[in-house]
Amino acid sequence: MASLLDPHARGRVILVGAGPGDPDLLTLRAVEALRQADVVVHDGLIDPRVMDHAPASAQRISVAKQRSRHTLPQEAINALIVAHVKAGSVVVRLKGGDPFVFGRGGEEVEAVRAAGLRVEVVPGVSAALGCAAEAMLPLTHRDWSSAVSFVAGQCKGLSEQDWSGLAGRGRTLVIYMGLANARAIADKLMNDGVAPDMPVAVLERGTLPGSRALRTLLADLGDMVDRDGVQSPAIIVVGEVVLLSDAESRLAAFAAQAEALA
Repeated sequence: MASLLDPHARGRVILVGAGPGDPDLLTLRAVEALRQADVVVHDGLIDPRVMDHAPASAQRISVAKQRSRHTLPQEAINALIVAHVKAGSVVVRLKGGDPFVFGRGGEEVEAVRAAGLRVEVVPGVSAALGCAAEAMLPLTHRDWSSAVSFVAGQCKGLSEQDWSGLAGRGRTLVIYMGLANARAIADKLMNDGVAPDMPVAVLERGTLPGSRALRTLLADLGDMVDRDGVQSPAIIVVGEVVLLSDAESRLAAFAAQAEALA
């Protein structure tokens, strides 16, 4: 079957990952899709410069979501996309990061397919990969971590999630949407046996102007978020690989914090 990016094909959905923020991290395929859009249905965290790749005539519809407050429920977003496609539009559904990594892209694909419509997915650089790269923080490393896991810090309630074995020596845990629950997340991990002095990084506004990479120990995570006024969007990385991102200047500080926690 021909690609749905065929400019002559009408009435279709292209689900596009916009990457972690910096428009320079868009894929060439994402830019190509945006240039064909009649309608762009976009998340709230999309950099305005990304939208500049869409035609000036394209209708732009924000379906921004914030913690505990959505402009539209997911079912309404699905219905909106389907309605525009049925009207013959090329709809680009633009999502931050990658559509299939905590982006609910799977639900939207199901809705479009259930309506008998055509859909294509253009992957994007996920927030974890983009933010970690900017911070020079390898999520895996031959000497330090042979596994990496991605979890949602608020999905269906923190207490319902089983993270057993996801964090600890030789493993890296990346937590999306965990900032508001940072203190509870630290307690949860320590109760599961993760050492209080496990290195942690909080990557705030990764790849965007004003980005920060803050590092501390697990037991200090909640206090650091409050102390440094960390704001969303941000991801939390738990694991020994955090030391590698700025090892020489941070080892002494970590040692001092560990001694204070003892």
